[in-house]
Amino acid sequence: MENAKLNLTSEWDKTFPKSDKVNHSKVTFHNRYGITLAADMYVPKNANGKLAAIAVCGPFGAVKEQSSGLYAQTMAERGFVTIAFDPSFTGESGGEPRYMASPDINTEDFQAAVDFLSVQENVDPQKIGIIGICGWGGLALNAAAIDTRIKAAVASTMYDMSRVNTNGYFDAENSEQARYEKRKALNAQRTAEYKSGTYELGGGVVDPLPEDAPFFVKDYYDYYKTKRGYHARSLNSNGGWNKTGCMSFMNMPLLRYTNEIRSAVLIMHGEKAHSCYFSKDAFAAMMNGNPVPENKELLIIPNAVHTDLYDRTDIIPFDKLEKFFGDNLK
Repeated sequence: MENAKLNLTSEWDKTFPKSDKVNHSKVTFHNRYGITLAADMYVPKNANGKLAAIAVCGPFGAVKEQSSGLYAQTMAERGFVTIAFDPSFTGESGGEPRYMASPDINTEDFQAAVDFLSVQENVDPQKIGIIGICGWGGLALNAAAIDTRIKAAVASTMYDMSRVNTNGYFDAENSEQARYEKRKALNAQRTAEYKSGTYELGGGVVDPLPEDAPFFVKDYYDYYKTKRGYHARSLNSNGGWNKTGCMSFMNMPLLRYTNEIRSAVLIMHGEKAHSCYFSKDAFAAMMNGNPVPENKELLIIPNAVHTDLYDRTDIIPFDKLEKFFGDNLK
């Protein structure tokens, strides 16, 4: 199957500076559903032979020019072939309609990245890992649970997108009644959209920021809406997902078989992050009866908040990531 022709920018339009230690190029690959994905590839300069490789994606509603690209470029500086990719329906990747999400297709996006890396001349197909950030942390664990080619997976500042869509933040809407009201509203939205033939966007990070916004909303604003992390193609920086874009997560629980993951897993989260409960609970569930518990780790980073693990290179434990992948992709 051929990749569809995508309109890829040739300029360096990332939210982080270009490294002189790696070679950067744009690449495309397709997933099992025929959607062509766009990625930035980073290869260590003067690399020889077949190297270990890592695919990176996230945060949920971000693009590869933001956090995932920073992770990918930094890990390439440390000796890995890496790609940071835009998920289906977002960024420079293909897929219509735009700004949709899917627990199945987005898990498949990670598997498609593994497909692509496994056939590269400079990659050892037995040494492939993944990093998922924010909502892509949960999707990375979901991918690791189904794809035995993934030898090491990192979930950074993870969200369980099924749980947050089904139960609301902090499980505050975890009742049949609350879910019923949510389903009713989403299905009314579907009818309206089918009539109009258009999809309405739900809105990205709130702007302007209300004075009484909760801390985690201010945290997101500080990343997505300021020079620090704003990007013109980023959903969270702009119009957000479609209003019905994440509907199917309510019906499709992720992480069902994570306690059968035999490969190595590192889940890392900031201690002060509003979302830390996702990682703690996901780790406990993964360890429950796991046949290979010895290569699993939960790392709680003191005083860090959710977006610190997006781009704070003084807080993201890259030495730890290098060692984790070095030890487990060998």
